[in-house]
Amino acid sequence: MTLAQGEEGKTYLVEKLSLAQKTEKRLQALGMTCGTKIEVMKNKNGGTMIIKMRNTRLAIGRGISTHIEVRS
Repeated sequence: MTLAQGEEGKTYLVEKLSLAQKTEKRLQALGMTCGTKIEVMKNKNGGTMIIKMRNTRLAIGRGISTHIEVRS
């Protein structure tokens, strides 16, 4: 499943990033690598989602979140 499909309040593990190289490298520099735990804090329909990763909150757009594969 993709991160965009994640439910609020649940925690997921990152499996794969399928983004443009520049975006993928930026997320990796922020600590989003395979195996990273991500908690979905807010998931608005069709909009920005707020996630918590490594004790940091991040806002991620729908276009990026649809290219991040996660598992429960």
